[in-house]
Amino acid sequence: MRHFKTIAEFHHFVGLPAPLHPLISVVNVANVPHSDKTESLNIAMEFYAISVKRMINFKVHYGQRPFDFNNGIMSFMSPNQVLNINVDDKRKKTEKSGWVIYIHPDFIWNTALAKTIRRYDFWDYSLNEALFLSEKEEATISSLIQCIFEEYQANIDRFSKSIIISHIEALLNYADRFYHRQFITREKSNHQILEQVETLLTEYFNTEDMLSKGLPTVAYLAESLNLSPKYLSSLLKVLTGQNTQQHIHEKLIEKAKEKLSTTELSISEIAYGLGFEHLPSFSKLFKAKTSKSPLAFRASFNRY
Repeated sequence: MRHFKTIAEFHHFVGLPAPLHPLISVVNVANVPHSDKTESLNIAMEFYAISVKRMINFKVHYGQRPFDFNNGIMSFMSPNQVLNINVDDKRKKTEKSGWVIYIHPDFIWNTALAKTIRRYDFWDYSLNEALFLSEKEEATISSLIQCIFEEYQANIDRFSKSIIISHIEALLNYADRFYHRQFITREKSNHQILEQVETLLTEYFNTEDMLSKGLPTVAYLAESLNLSPKYLSSLLKVLTGQNTQQHIHEKLIEKAKEKLSTTELSISEIAYGLGFEHLPSFSKLFKAKTSKSPLAFRASFNRY
């Protein structure tokens, strides 16, 4: 593991000149020297990285998942996340183009951006669903990066930092728009994920060992689908208006209604069978979702 505390340290490692500013750097990927190293490398950096780049013979894992750089992908890396890089030695020379902006948290310290930067979902972006850009979208992002690059190269004055930060905020807001639009434009694959969520929950609630397993969690569903929890919740929210936890609750109430209306199990037996440790928790959730207590629901159902 190579851990880089400063942008200058990382520049030196990849063979780039020292950054023009100690806390921010804008790198033309084509200018990164070619490396003959082919061994796997794990790196972590104590600063943000925003990339729009094509890298043909790099195989990259972000966390535990592969990341495809072959289609002009925009990617985001937050401080101290692990990146694994392998160079495909079947090609003699790496084909690469694009830009990367490195931003140390100290650069945005005590600014509005410092308080809002982590609210963007793409810092936890699922790496099976990278952010693809259309030509028009890529042109928009590239123009903003060019503005940042020009300001980065200019003589630093008291306006430099605020101007660069305003461009970064615009860049993040556009990326946020493109990120959420991807949920809509890739509708077929996203609805397949929704179907998989429904299948996983149905199978989970139909098992006989719910008592020992407990209630299904957001983390369980996300891991089963090879997605980040935050990404899965965002996707479901766009498609259905409900996040992952709400989907779990809906399926839970559906199963509870079934047991209340078709079995003679007591309320306690149903609650424990669905993974609840405490009966009041089950009753409270059921009433919140149906406006009736489990007992009242059973009584009203049995009238008909």
